[in-house]
This record gives sequence, structure tokens and C-alpha cells, in this order.
Amino acid sequence: MDISVILFLIFGLLALGGGFILDGGHLSALLGPTAAMIVFGGTIGAVGVSFPLDLLKRIPKMVKVMISPPKTELPSLISYFKDVSYRTRKNGLLSLEGEISSDPNLDPFIKKGLQLVVDGVDPQAVRSILELELESTSERHRQGAAVFQSAGGYSPTMGIVGTVMGLVHVLGNLEDPSTLGPKIAVAFLATLYGIGAANLIWLPIANRLNVLDDKEVKEKTLIVEGILYIQEGINPNTIAEKLKSFLNKEELVRFEEMDGKQQL
Repeated sequence: MDISVILFLIFGLLALGGGFILDGGHLSALLGPTAAMIVFGGTIGAVGVSFPLDLLKRIPKMVKVMISPPKTELPSLISYFKDVSYRTRKNGLLSLEGEISSDPNLDPFIKKGLQLVVDGVDPQAVRSILELELESTSERHRQGAAVFQSAGGYSPTMGIVGTVMGLVHVLGNLEDPSTLGPKIAVAFLATLYGIGAANLIWLPIANRLNVLDDKEVKEKTLIVEGILYIQEGINPNTIAEKLKSFLNKEELVRFEEMDGKQQL
């Protein structure tokens, strides 16, 4: 579980609330159930109209992925493909059958690619099949992020709608001018909720999902290249050198340390 998501959300809320208090405000003044109902209810309704139900049903899973993203360990993947390459060059490509069946924890994407190699599928067809699956997966992730992106667009608008509704109510009851200030303040809570939710919840979630998708695309692209290199029978050390282009500096250091230990 990536606790940083919750910590940064709490930090953002505390920063906003703390700034308001330091300016002489009281947190109770920021509580407005009717404003919250209009903003969050209106946003959910607008999003529900914008996207099909089967996509909306995946929202809990998207939130789970955001909080507990799958670990991406590219250096370990390169070491894995280097090791598999040594074995296939020694025992032949058909030995991959044992690799597929003996490891129940093997990534399904890797397993599918290795199975295609064992079945003797043409390298170009292997690339096409795996890249098509990768594109489909990424598109599905992008659609999920688009739900929250859309909520980030609707939320401020719903806040304005709530504020206008509140002002309509205020202007329709001008008998007691002394109450105008508090009533107008309550009306503007809807705008606060709308803008706050968009920039602290909906848009950050969408951005995070897109970042996680980019990381998965990078990981699976490395897997595709590694599988094709093995199929071509490229030297294990050459495979490692080629795949190292996917690593950043920190990952490169980790791989060198890992590779050094394996050679001892």
C-alpha cells in the first residue's frame, strides 16, 4: 500500500484548513452539508451520464490500484530475461515450456509471450499480439483516468451552480439585511467545495492513474523486447545491455549491483 497518497491528501487538507484558521477563520464555517450535496451529488450525476455503467463499476478497482499500485521492478526483469536467455541458449527454446509451467507466480503477460515463442509463432506476429494487448490494457486504464478527469471538470462548475442557487435563495429573502453576510458566505461554500475537490481529489487521482499507466506501459514494452530477444537467440549479455536503456540512473545502479552479485 502506498501510504504517501493518504499522507499528501491529509497534508493538503491541513494546509488549507490551517491557512483558514491562521487568517482568523473557524473550521465550523467551512461545513456546509447542502453545498456538499449539490457539488458532490451533481458531479457524480454528471459523470454517471458521461460514461457507461460498466466503466463506472470499475471505479473501486481503480482507487485500489491507485492506493496499492503493482510494484514495477525493471532491474529484476532484466536479470530474469538474462537468466532465461542463458538457459534457452543451452537447452533450446522448447525448454521455456518448463519455465512457463513451473512458476505459478510468473507474470501472465510474460507467460503469454513465452508460450507464443514455444508455439513457434513468427517474431513479428509475437510482437503484434503482445503490443495489441498492451495497447488495449493502456486504453482501458486511460478510460478509467478520464472518469476522474471529467469529475475534475464538472466539480468547479457544480460549485458555481451551488453558489448561484444559494444567492438566489439569499436575494429572495432580503427582509433581514443583518443575515445577508452569513447567508452569502454559506452560498460561496459550494464554489469552495467544487474547486477544492477538483484540485485536491479528482484531478490528482486522474494524473496518478495516468502515471501508473505510463509505468506499466514501460514495463510491458521491456517485456516484449526481452521475449523477442530471447526468441532471436541474442547473447544474454547483449540482451541485458539493450534492455538497460529502459532504466533510469537509480535503476541502473541497482541492476549493476544485482548483476554483480549473480556473477560472484
